[in-house]
Amino acid sequence: MAASSHRITLGPLVAAIDQGTSSTRFLVFNSKTAELLSHHQVEIKQSFPKEGWVEEDPKEILQSVYECMERTCEKLTLLNIDISNIKAIGVTNQRETTLVWDKETGEPLYNAIVWLDLRTQSTVERLINKTPGRNKNHLKHKTGLPISTYFSAVKLRWLMDNVEEVRDAVVSHRAMFGTVDSWLIWCLTGGKSGGVHCTDVTNDIWLSIPLNPSLRSSSEIYGLMKSGALSGIPISGCLGDQSAALVGQMCFQDGQAKNTYGTGCFLLLNTGAKPVISDHGLLTTVAYKLGRDKPACYALEGSVAIAGAVVRWLQDNLGIIGSSEELEKLAASVGTSYGCYFVPAFSGLYAPYWEPSARGIICGLTQFTNKSHLAFAALEAVCFQTREILDSMNQDSGIPLTQLQVDGGMTSNRLLMQLQADILCIPVVKPSMPETTALGAAMAAGAAEGVSVWSLSPEDLSEVTSEKFEPQINPEESELRYARWKKAVQRSMNWETMEPVGSENGR
Repeated sequence: MAASSHRITLGPLVAAIDQGTSSTRFLVFNSKTAELLSHHQVEIKQSFPKEGWVEEDPKEILQSVYECMERTCEKLTLLNIDISNIKAIGVTNQRETTLVWDKETGEPLYNAIVWLDLRTQSTVERLINKTPGRNKNHLKHKTGLPISTYFSAVKLRWLMDNVEEVRDAVVSHRAMFGTVDSWLIWCLTGGKSGGVHCTDVTNDIWLSIPLNPSLRSSSEIYGLMKSGALSGIPISGCLGDQSAALVGQMCFQDGQAKNTYGTGCFLLLNTGAKPVISDHGLLTTVAYKLGRDKPACYALEGSVAIAGAVVRWLQDNLGIIGSSEELEKLAASVGTSYGCYFVPAFSGLYAPYWEPSARGIICGLTQFTNKSHLAFAALEAVCFQTREILDSMNQDSGIPLTQLQVDGGMTSNRLLMQLQADILCIPVVKPSMPETTALGAAMAAGAAEGVSVWSLSPEDLSEVTSEKFEPQINPEESELRYARWKKAVQRSMNWETMEPVGSENGR
């Protein structure tokens, strides 16, 4: 009886597809309270065909979305929650991961090239060499971005140059290009039978070419679900994962910031209606545009390639831990790295350096160093990288942050959160509901014109309960550790060049 009456009082529900680098999730929220009612998660396999290459199967990504939707709907039914109350679906995605597919067959023409992938390093070097003064920031005034392996445009260039099926499909006008959001929305709204080929303003795509998706706002009805239990429901929100987390953390005011700890680590600062060009290695990006007729808001972004991915590496490659929970226990057992520093530059260094030639190093080892110290150094590495981008952000904005709002899977590691407060010398604030990325996509979908079940007016936004981690070490010790980290970073630089091994001069 209680479950039945609870169902009646729930009101409109909004769902979100959260398609990340390592997993896919489908989550359903109450639009009036922002309460998470149910969700399901499926891990995504990554393949590494060559050194520096990272790929995922587009069909596996799509299938994982269908599976998560189905299982979440089953869970809601068991909770006696009527799925017909779901009024809209939002999409949030790993950004820059690049796909090309055939619009006539609906088949992918190659695996998705993941944002971390380094195969385009030679393309990037060639492009930089063509610029006046060999300047990687040559296009920054137009794009807000350095020329880097990170972005989707150079991945598309590689696909067109190296994959015959892609080249043929481009020539015969059958190719469609997009990031993960475009692939999912196209498939879910009908695919080859009239699917909508679009992206939103937060999913950075550089090129103006016929196979590009149409550019839309982050909050409008793109199309309707065409199959499954949720057939007929509008897909009406789309945000790249980091912009979605900014919205989910309610960072709507100029000067508010959040840091998301996922596969990588991404710090975004809302700069309001005006784009700010960074002088300190940050990206200028669109934060969100919540409606066709609404203004775009901009952000400064600091991107770190390897955060949670270092945990997976310690687990899968070195085998020194069996789970992420084990990493926290191992690191806590020693409480120090004992002078060991770990720079996980597996995909080069992103912000603030944008140095693709860097590679991962572990230094400061002694005979005393053991796996527990390495575990601690791995957690510290995430915190030091965040400190570097926070310093750049404070210099660009001129207004130092007094606390850092955080979210993402790694925030469940309490030792990491305490270390982060210690290394930044400011409090770290973690919301009690960690799924802020999915929440942001749901908010955008629920607020869309024609749906209008979620109010984004400041007075209507739900009060967020959170936990605060205060710094517990003195600033001098923090600065000493940070200075050593900077020294280690310099050691990781200029490690890898495109010179063939064993060429002249013994290089």
